[in-house]
Amino acid sequence: MYDPVIFDLDGTLLNTIGDLAAAGNFTLEKMGFPLHTVDEFRAFVGNGIRKLIERMLPDGCSEETIQTAYSVFGEFYELHKADKTMPYEGITELLSELNGMGISALCLTNKDYRFSKELLYSFFGENIAEVVGAGIGYPIKPEPSGAVYLAEKYSRKNKKTLYVGDSGVDMMTAKNAGLDACGVLWGFRGRAELESCSPKYLAENVSELRRIIIGG
Repeated sequence: MYDPVIFDLDGTLLNTIGDLAAAGNFTLEKMGFPLHTVDEFRAFVGNGIRKLIERMLPDGCSEETIQTAYSVFGEFYELHKADKTMPYEGITELLSELNGMGISALCLTNKDYRFSKELLYSFFGENIAEVVGAGIGYPIKPEPSGAVYLAEKYSRKNKKTLYVGDSGVDMMTAKNAGLDACGVLWGFRGRAELESCSPKYLAENVSELRRIIIGG
C-alpha cells in the first residue's frame, strides 16, 4: 500500500483539455493569430500555462506579445475553467475511498495554483489534502522540490509515496524526487511517451490504479 499518493492534475484527475483549448483559441482569435485543434493543445500542455502560451503562439513572438496572451488567457480561463472540465471515470470514487482509508491524496501540478485550488476543491472537496501549483514558490515540474515537499510532509512510517501522472514530465518528476511512478493511459500523452520514461507501473484505468495504490 502507498501512502501518500501524489497526483498530477490535468490529464490525470481532471479532463481539462476542452476548457484549456477554448481559452487558448479565444486568446489567439482576439490577437489575430491562427487557431489550433483540441488535439494540438494536448501537445501544448504539461509544462504550465506560460509554456502553453509560448507553444500555441506563432514562432518568434515578442515577450510583450506572450505577456499579453497570458493575461487574455488567464482572464478567460478564470471564468470558463469548469465549462467542460470533468473528473475521469472512477477518480471521484477513488479519492473518496483513499480518504476513508486515511491515505493522503495530494496534487502537484504545473497549472497556476489559483486555478488548481479552485478546480480541485470544486470537484473533490477535502479529498485532496493539499495542492502545490505554479506560482507559490516551487519550480515547475520536472524539478522535484514540490514532490519532495509533499512526500516528506505526508510521509507514513513503513509506507512509500507513489507519484501518478499522464506525461513524461510527470514520470521525470517522480524519478528526480526518488519516488515510484505510475503512468496513467487515459490522459493527454499516451503509452509511448510514458514507456520511454520507464515508470514502475502503467494503469489502463482507475481500477488498475486502485490495485497499485492499495494492493490486492
